[in-house]
Parts: sequence; C-alpha cells; structure tokens
Amino acid sequence: MEHHHHHTHSHERKTAIVVLLTGATMVVEIFYGIMSGSMALLADGIHMGSHVMAIGLSWLAYFLVRKMERNRRLKADSGKILSLSGYTSGILLLFFSLFIIIEAFERFQNPVSILFNEAIIVAIIGLIVNILSAVILHHKHDDSDINIRAAYLHVLADAVTSLSAIVGLLAAKYWDLGIIDPIAALVSSLVIIRWSYGLLKDSGKTLVDLKSDAI
Repeated sequence: MEHHHHHTHSHERKTAIVVLLTGATMVVEIFYGIMSGSMALLADGIHMGSHVMAIGLSWLAYFLVRKMERNRRLKADSGKILSLSGYTSGILLLFFSLFIIIEAFERFQNPVSILFNEAIIVAIIGLIVNILSAVILHHKHDDSDINIRAAYLHVLADAVTSLSAIVGLLAAKYWDLGIIDPIAALVSSLVIIRWSYGLLKDSGKTLVDLKSDAI
C-alpha cells in the first residue's frame, strides 16, 4: 500500500509540473498572439489550453485520492477515481482528434494562405514543450495507473500534431505541397484515435470491474 501511495504522490507532482509548464506556454502564446496579431500563435495558445484542462483533470484526480487517503471518513476506490479521470481524458482525446479531422477536410476544400515562418516557430515551441512534458510524465510500462498514462498520451498527442504540422508546413513552404499539411493532420488524428481507444478500453474495464482477459 505504501508503494502505491509513493507512486500516487510522485505522479501528482509530475502532473502538477506539466500543468504549470503547459499553462505558462499557453499564456505566453495567447499574449504574443494578441500583441502581434498572429492567428497561428493565438490558435496554438487556445489549443494548449485544452491540454491544460485535460492534464489538470489528471492532477485533480491525484489530489482527491491523496485527500481521501488522509481522511478516514471519506471512503472510495482510488483506482476507480484514477480510471474515471483516464476515461474522461480518453473521450477528450477522441474529440480532439475529430476536431483535427474536421479542420483537415476544411483545409482540403478551402486552402488558406499561411505565414510559414511564424507558424513553424509556433509548432517548434509546441513540440519542445510537449517533449519536455513527456519526459516528466514518463513512467514504467508495467505501471497500472491509467491516469498517468492518460496525461502522458495527451502530451504525446500534442507532440504528434506539432510534428505533423512542422512536416506539413515545411513541405508547403519549400515544395509548394500545401496538401501535405491536411494529410499529415489526418494521419496524426488516426494515431490519436487509436491511443484514445486503448485508453477508453483499459479504463472502462477497471470502471466496470471487467477481468483483463475478457476483451
């Protein structure tokens, strides 16, 4: 039990650091987006906000579990709380990927002019922040905590979209292949959908007490 408490508190610290890191990036991007009139910066800042909320949810789950562990009057299955947070994150990831698909098809139909240098810088900043966040949230593969896995997948999903954006923008800028941008977005959204399915399946099994070999 003490080993479980150590893991929970360690994961709470990690998620808190990532919330602060992504939150600070969000504020900077929105501020400079408004100051410079850059839609790319502003949009990425708002997008970063959705991940601050999702990872904040993971942090809140750890916070509640810690409070319940200290208060003997509060009795609840901490595993269920963490799984519920992970399940909610899986749904948010699914919505996030569907939003990317809609935006990609919109780009296919109505190509827009892009401020390449500015957009590439924003994508690189996003990628660096997400790689740093992924390093912080990295955990052992045998760790059964679905909540930390959910937070980890959120920053990985954001890193994938940043990387696909960089590839698409470079292709559009240097080879005049604007179509690569929405194609790269579609590919990244399919990867995220696969991750969210795995997260929903594993957290759902815990929530309904289904044995792991049943699916």
